[in-house]
Amino acid sequence: MNRRTILKSVALAGAGAATMPAIAAVPHGGGDTAATVVRHGGGDTAATAVRPGPLKITRVRFYHNPASPQHFNQSFHIVTVETDQGITGIGEGGSKDTIEQCAAMIIGEDAFNTDRLWQMMFRGYFYPAGREKLDALGALDLALWDVKGKALNVPVYDLLGGWARNHVECYSTGFPSHGSLRETAHACVEAGFRAFRYATADPPAGQPFNSHQAVRQTYEDCVQIRDGVGKDGDWSLDYHTRFDFPDAVRLSTLIEPLEPYFAEDLIRSEDPGVYRELRAHVKVPIAVGEQFGSKWDIKDLIEQQLIDYARVTLPNVGGITEYLKIAALCETHFVGLIPHFTGPVSEAALVHACAAFSGPVLMEMLGDGKRSIPHLPECYDFHDGKLWPNRRPGLGVTLDTVPLQLVSTITERVRPVPMLERPDGSITNW
Repeated sequence: MNRRTILKSVALAGAGAATMPAIAAVPHGGGDTAATVVRHGGGDTAATAVRPGPLKITRVRFYHNPASPQHFNQSFHIVTVETDQGITGIGEGGSKDTIEQCAAMIIGEDAFNTDRLWQMMFRGYFYPAGREKLDALGALDLALWDVKGKALNVPVYDLLGGWARNHVECYSTGFPSHGSLRETAHACVEAGFRAFRYATADPPAGQPFNSHQAVRQTYEDCVQIRDGVGKDGDWSLDYHTRFDFPDAVRLSTLIEPLEPYFAEDLIRSEDPGVYRELRAHVKVPIAVGEQFGSKWDIKDLIEQQLIDYARVTLPNVGGITEYLKIAALCETHFVGLIPHFTGPVSEAALVHACAAFSGPVLMEMLGDGKRSIPHLPECYDFHDGKLWPNRRPGLGVTLDTVPLQLVSTITERVRPVPMLERPDGSITNW
């Protein structure tokens, strides 16, 4: 490995000859495929935010993350978007094919036009993007917002309206065992988490899933959990969409006196309209959406107030650009945000997006939150069971590509399907 050297970008010209902070690229090898650490300077003191002019997208890179789960529509792979002014944005999600198709549509475009680029990627092949493609679109959108924040030397939440809360409360999924369920739940809230999350009981090893037995066992487990978190603690239950309608109702009725913070994914997600009927039978707070994509998947549930919390997440919905629209829809119908955990870059992005939301927010954290991420020397700031703001520009994420594998580089603009514009220049379908 070559000795690391720091390359600083020149000051960007702008109104009043504003000086932009430097990007440091720390090479780990030679040639165009050299692994680098992508960092943005400025520390905790932000410079005056000055629009530096168009930021032309010149190259998109897609890195395979060996630690990513194998879900095609929920990956932890890394995307970088590079611009002609030396600013690089970091995103997360997608697959090689979906990233390549979306990225080729935005080469040469101004990275600041996030909504226009979102429409271009979503509608550019005429058929609306499905959930797998949305994950890739979302990865690129995260990187574009990271570029904007870095270009203006401000954290992304400043571009979304600023902080509406001092910190973001979290609940834990898979909190480390401290013995019994009661003891583990107690340790979770003692660690500062707002709530302990549990999933419905699994069948014994090698045995079929008997829903009636699962309901009974889950209820008994929930009694222990409620006792463990105490009168001031909270807990939640994930049904994992595994129950049929009557069993989902029965379990919800049983746990109602135990006052769960929310019950998640009570029934299969293919037909959101089923919640019109389910809502009439269930009084526990309902959280739905982790398997959904864009706003059109969840809008009826929000508008008809069939759920209490939206579980849609980043990058799955198509990135921050789309998440903001869903959040606005939630606010007007008194629905809170409890986004599903995906990858660490997306979790960092969720802190920014949820920070600017004035309604209830609760974020998911795996385990006790204490873990190192080899390719992310800097990511989200988590301690005491909570996620905290910082003043790092953009998403506040630093990338080291050494643990990753570069699998695709996109530099050529490709748009095989025509795109039409209205007289004012806005995009409409072909």
